[in-house]
Amino acid sequence: MNIDLKEIITVFSDSNVSELKLELENLKLYLAKSMQVSSPPLQASPAPVEQEVGEQGSAIEVQQREKYGPNVHEVCSPMVGTFYRAPSPDSEPFVTEGSMVEKGQTLCIIEAMKLMNELESEYNGRIVKILVENGQPVEFGQPLFLIESGE
Repeated sequence: MNIDLKEIITVFSDSNVSELKLELENLKLYLAKSMQVSSPPLQASPAPVEQEVGEQGSAIEVQQREKYGPNVHEVCSPMVGTFYRAPSPDSEPFVTEGSMVEKGQTLCIIEAMKLMNELESEYNGRIVKILVENGQPVEFGQPLFLIESGE
């Protein structure tokens, strides 16, 4: 039997199928892809309020500074999923409160549709607070960490 793997992969990627498992005598093939979750339709909202952005930043940035201090930043979830502090149940957490972190360092994993997505720090600084418990579901935009930076 002559099998063209490129053709199988192309057909799979163009289809609505999210998972394919093929087992033959001398071949085992498993393909999976994440399906994007569509957002609900937008509803009409009141006209946006003009926010002035001056030397101090946007209104949200000003509120954040007032709430946590001038150098404390919220790190928010970029997706809906499950929050994990460590790469495996037996491993040490990526970070703890008081840990020093560098830009690009992994802070946690968010599992979404069986895919493990590493969330990296956007700041150099110190973890002030971890706002989510290990294994807890998180929403898009939910604050996960507070990082105090020198930036």
